[in-house]
Amino acid sequence: MPKKPAAQLLLLTSVELIVFLDASVTNLAMPSIATALTLSVATLVWVSSAYQVTFGGFQLGAGRATDRLGRRLMFRTGLAVFTAASLLAGLAGSGTVLIAARAVQGIGAAILIPAELALLTAVFTEPEAYRRAFGVWSAMGAVGAAAGVAVGGVIVSGLGWRWVFLVNVPIGVLGLLASGPLLPRDGIALRGVRRRELDLPGMLTGTASLLLVVYVATKGAESSLDTEHWLLAGLAVLLGAVFVAVERRARTPVLPFRIFRVRDITGSVLANFLIGAAHVPVFVFLSLYFQEVHGYSAAASGLAVLPLALAAIPVARLVLPRVLKAAGPRAVLAGGTALLTVALLLLSRIPAHADYVTDFLPAALVFAVALPACFVGSTLPAMRAASPAETGVVSGVVNTAQRLGAGLGVAVLAAVANSRASRHRGGGPADALNAGFHSAFLGAAGLAALGVVVALLALGPLPEPDAAAGDGAEDVPAGHPGPRPTTDPADDAAPTTD
Repeated sequence: MPKKPAAQLLLLTSVELIVFLDASVTNLAMPSIATALTLSVATLVWVSSAYQVTFGGFQLGAGRATDRLGRRLMFRTGLAVFTAASLLAGLAGSGTVLIAARAVQGIGAAILIPAELALLTAVFTEPEAYRRAFGVWSAMGAVGAAAGVAVGGVIVSGLGWRWVFLVNVPIGVLGLLASGPLLPRDGIALRGVRRRELDLPGMLTGTASLLLVVYVATKGAESSLDTEHWLLAGLAVLLGAVFVAVERRARTPVLPFRIFRVRDITGSVLANFLIGAAHVPVFVFLSLYFQEVHGYSAAASGLAVLPLALAAIPVARLVLPRVLKAAGPRAVLAGGTALLTVALLLLSRIPAHADYVTDFLPAALVFAVALPACFVGSTLPAMRAASPAETGVVSGVVNTAQRLGAGLGVAVLAAVANSRASRHRGGGPADALNAGFHSAFLGAAGLAALGVVVALLALGPLPEPDAAAGDGAEDVPAGHPGPRPTTDPADDAAPTTD
């Protein structure tokens, strides 16, 4: 791979890594933050949740803005917002400031991720480079999902809790400096973008509905929902209905519903929802399992799940591109979700007094192989089927689906675990907790198995190994611009914006 594409890939995937690390890296810093800022448990929870809510809620609008305003501009805007908010979080002197900074961090992340995926699709157009790029992208996603707790423990122990946030600042500044010369200019004239082309009513109602959905799901994962939260859930449904009505009348909707007539886009959205619901709760329950059942410290618990991150790197970097070339993303997704199902079934049988090497590690290694395969297999079909003018909105929809799945999955499976633990008879508290985790892992396995069905039935036929067009070309309805071509005409348009 030439030097510039390699540098572009490093920039895009490194930024993705810190965004997904930030979703979990604060967990081990919580006790230190609570002591330093004198926060109650109820307030402390929102140091993490504020990021999750805005990250999940703003991606749809950010995806459409990426298509209208430009990939490069939105990437740099998101990175600047994320970096500035990280600095504010690291310097925060009160819980209110810290939570506000975390919410702004989530907005920056929501802007970044759709722009990053759109840039990957536009920059890496040659099939071999495209497969390798998405292999590295899936590795960074898996590492970010699995390594956040361990990395947080190391930073807090060595540097203090503020550096959990401040470490993002030099990375963000370097990314901003590098993005100027490395990323292709946008072929969009900002003065030519009219306000109605941004569909502000659609962005406001859609984002508000998603924010409420993620908020209610997050609260449900923390405790049982009360009347207020059910009312907010009803408001989310009402705003969602208003959003649909607005979009049907909009000239340039923030979410053009016709994209769901493309089989690979709809299949990718369904698969991402199920994968988010199946895999994100695993990290929550494993952390609790090692701490509550085995008595590990928080740092030791984080290190215990680190093999999931380390083993994912060679799989995504060396194996996945070859399998993608030979079999295509549908087979990768079907294999990944099947392996994820196996790993979760193994975890559902792990004993309360398990041996780490013989009882846990085999399931962890299968999980590590499955996760990057699930990520790339569920995302690549949609990105290849999207037209060049809609890669931002498609990436926003795909990632929103995964975040919603994650929030709802944690809420539902936590309720399952709590119910099973409360009804367990015999043994001590550790046995009851372990029985609850068994039920949660079984539920997650069921969701992963549904992912296998989606891969086989909801995605298009396997492509030729080196086909330039994306999957699902034969399913593109009349009037749809079709799969991503190997060159993007928008990149050659003028005038450009910096």
